Amino acid sequence: MKISLSSRHLAAAVGVLLPLLAPQGADAQSKTTIRDRARQEAVREAVTDESRFSVLDGVVTDSLLRPLNSADVTVVGTGAKVVTSENGRFRMLQVPPGQYLLIVRRIGYAPTSGMIEVPARDTVRLSYVLERSSNMLDTMRIRGTRVTVRMREFDQRRRLGIGQFITQEEIERRGSLATSDFLRYMRGVQVSQVTTDFFAGTQVYSRREGAGMSDGVGAQCAMQVLLDGIILPKNFNLDLLPPPKQVAGIEVYSGAATIPPQFGGPDRRCGVVAVWTRDGYY
Repeated sequence: MKISLSSRHLAAAVGVLLPLLAPQGADAQSKTTIRDRARQEAVREAVTDESRFSVLDGVVTDSLLRPLNSADVTVVGTGAKVVTSENGRFRMLQVPPGQYLLIVRRIGYAPTSGMIEVPARDTVRLSYVLERSSNMLDTMRIRGTRVTVRMREFDQRRRLGIGQFITQEEIERRGSLATSDFLRYMRGVQVSQVTTDFFAGTQVYSRREGAGMSDGVGAQCAMQVLLDGIILPKNFNLDLLPPPKQVAGIEVYSGAATIPPQFGGPDRRCGVVAVWTRDGYY
């Protein structure tokens, strides 16, 4: 399966404007206008940008290294999504350089996530292993009311009064360009910009349990972030979360003692941030 992340009209523009780059003789050269030169420069820049793109080439298997077909591979926040073929492979073309979060999921298997760094003009080889899950089916959706089971459970936890919650209505009312901005209003939580030799981005820390304990990034303890119930990498960069217009709700548990059992894990001493998307794509 292949997908392109570049401008869909780039090839057409290059085809139209390339003749302008060809030598046309002294007479033609003398008649070149400023507009012609601007067009030529635009083509050169477009071709240069195109040459910087890279390729993601990956495979998804089960724990016995058997290829898994029909697994969804999503680049969070970009809308790019592919499905693995019969041999478990997937391929994404024309990927701009940068840092991305990939989520891999398939019915009958526990989803996984991973951060990737895409250099310019390269092919990035990826491999993901999915473990069998006791939950054989994806979340059921109730189309009549357009309320998913997971969001019903979100409301049930909110009514219990344990933890802090931001609903879709609040997200729309407040307005923001970044999902991480909503966490700045939470009690017992600190959102910070971090720049080190190993990490650059936005992180969320608990001011309660575990505060001041080193977690490899700084002298604070980063909270565990989940996206639609999927555990994201430790020390996750919040800048890679989906934008607010795609978020249905956020719940925050700033200390280990308040975390619901379904969000438990081997290392939750610094609390949990659970982000739910509106359509559950991730």
